[in-house]
Amino acid sequence: MTRNKVETFLKSELKKKNALLFVLIDSEVSNLKSSSKLAQDVEKIGASAILVGGSSATDQLEMAQIVKEIKKGIKIPIILFPGNVTGVVPEADGILFSSLMNSENPYFITQAQALSAPNVLKFGLEPLPTAYLVIGEGTSAWFVGSARGIPFNKPKIAAAYSLAAQFLGMRFVYLEAGSGAKSSVTPEMVKTVRKMFNGFLIVGGGIKNIQTALELVKAGADALVIGTFLEKGGSIKKLKEIAKAIQRT
Repeated sequence: MTRNKVETFLKSELKKKNALLFVLIDSEVSNLKSSSKLAQDVEKIGASAILVGGSSATDQLEMAQIVKEIKKGIKIPIILFPGNVTGVVPEADGILFSSLMNSENPYFITQAQALSAPNVLKFGLEPLPTAYLVIGEGTSAWFVGSARGIPFNKPKIAAAYSLAAQFLGMRFVYLEAGSGAKSSVTPEMVKTVRKMFNGFLIVGGGIKNIQTALELVKAGADALVIGTFLEKGGSIKKLKEIAKAIQRT
């Protein structure tokens, strides 16, 4: 694999589209057939990458099968989004090699990363060095990751963590409201982080409509992650409208 192939592709897409759509497939929620079809459908409407994972995904064999099946039908990259060492599987193109920086458990900051790094190398996955920040409380990511959730109304804290991540050499920051979050990360927080962080800014959780998506992109998000919206019956047509809207801003 060409060095930094996935990262180069994402940056190239960003220049063309202004903002990217990533679709998250939770291997515990989706089956092989539906995952493969969903990946093909979202590629057609303009998604730039498929994330596979989830904060509570534990079945490694199931995840590996889903990644392998999805890969057969799409050209956009498959990026692993691991909640733990079990989320590191072969066949994907890259991995959000992330540190949950605001966890109260050192395991999720550096230990899980040390345990999974040899497999990342063995499987030929491109690591995308990512600071993963959980915003708010009450979601799976918050609970499983023992996160000290950053309050939605404290954007400067998120910005300080993001700047620290940049100084540590991380090129990606992921602001995560959490799967099924009642509200998304605020545009004010994204704007505050954007002023501090000079890198690729990903925002996910609670994004259900065009207005929210547009506000986040205008505030400075480079990519939006949408997953639960589709799991809970959101249509591909609506997702297409969101993709078109954020790529026009």
